[in-house]
Amino acid sequence: MVVVVKSDAQLKNDVTEALRWDPTVTFKDIIVTAHDGVVTLSGFVPFYAEKNAAERAAQHVDGVKAIAEDLIVSVFGPHQRSDTEVAHTVVNALLWHVWVPNTIQATVEDGWVTLSGVVEREFERASAADSIRFLSGVKGVSNHITLKPGVEPSAVQDAIEKALVRDAAIDARHVRVTASDGTVTLTGTVRSLLERNAAGSAAWSAPGVIKVSNDLVIAK
Repeated sequence: MVVVVKSDAQLKNDVTEALRWDPTVTFKDIIVTAHDGVVTLSGFVPFYAEKNAAERAAQHVDGVKAIAEDLIVSVFGPHQRSDTEVAHTVVNALLWHVWVPNTIQATVEDGWVTLSGVVEREFERASAADSIRFLSGVKGVSNHITLKPGVEPSAVQDAIEKALVRDAAIDARHVRVTASDGTVTLTGTVRSLLERNAAGSAAWSAPGVIKVSNDLVIAK
């Protein structure tokens, strides 16, 4: 198989087109640069959700090895909210989300939301952040929710290895998994940044995982 390496200009163009194609990205204020597979997104976006959408759109582009995300959320017009308004909305969002336990606390400062508390599973931690991602007035989220371990490392490793084999988006033959005291390390090679992130997400889904070191390398 012949592997075609994209030039910086081609990669920049492909990412730019991906942003234009995504209806949740307004694009016009996003600046794209590319160098040796590293894509930098900079400029301003009106919503925190759009900041995440731009990053996801870039991840899906073939040839992207890493993303430097320097986008700034600048809320304006009818979407401006006081910290008190944002705090009330965040409390309700956390309360109404079926996967978020009642052990989560939130603080808001200048539109930036900080989450704290303790949960058992990563999907609960991620769900708390996801529940406020699309709220007006939110400029960013710091997820300081901690996880408590409680599963034998061998069981964690076995569960993740099986999950990687089941996932059609991941070539598990080139991924190695090790687990110790709640920390999972992924090593080996993958075909794209998207596959690397998918492997990391699969590892986070296992019970007892409190940290994932994703050392997977994107093969040339």
